[in-house]
Amino acid sequence: MLVTAAFCVSSYAGEAAQTFDVSVEIPKLNVSEYHRPYIAVWIQDSNRKAIANIAVWYQMKDSKEGAGTKWLPDLRQWWRRSGRSLEMPVDGVSGATRPAGKHTISLPVSDSRFKVLSAGEYELIVEASREVGGREVVSIPFQWPLSDGQSMKAKGSDELGEVVLSAGSPE
Repeated sequence: MLVTAAFCVSSYAGEAAQTFDVSVEIPKLNVSEYHRPYIAVWIQDSNRKAIANIAVWYQMKDSKEGAGTKWLPDLRQWWRRSGRSLEMPVDGVSGATRPAGKHTISLPVSDSRFKVLSAGEYELIVEASREVGGREVVSIPFQWPLSDGQSMKAKGSDELGEVVLSAGSPE
C-alpha cells in the first residue's frame, strides 16, 4: 500500500533550515506472532531515482534463519532503487530494527547526503516490511531547500503510523 501525504506547512518561517528531521511511528500491533519491521527511509527525485539513504533498520545479528541482510529485498521499492547496490552495513545509515513507538532521525542539512540535492521537488519515502505481516510505503513530497519550521505529515494504515518530515534549528 502506498500512502502519499498532502503538503501541509505549519509555522513557515522562511529561513533556511538547519536540521532535517524525520519522525517514524511504528504502531503496536495486537497479533499472535509479531516481528519488528524492517524499515528504509530515503529521498528520491521526481524521476523516482534514489538520491540519499537516510536510514535502514533491519536485523543486524545472524539467527537460525540466516543473516538479517537476507530479508532486505523484502523492502521492495528501496531494494530496487538503492539497496541492491549497497554493501551493508552502511555507516550512519543502517541500524537495528526498532520497537513499536515513535523514532526520530535528526540530521544537519550540512550532512553529506544533502549535498547532492539541488533546489527542486523531492519525496521522502518510508517503507516498512514485516515478517508474518504486511508491507507499506508512505511518501511525503517536499521542496528543497527546506525552510525552518516547515512540517509535512503522512499516515500509514497498517505497518506504519504517522510519518513527519520537519525542518528546524538545533535547540
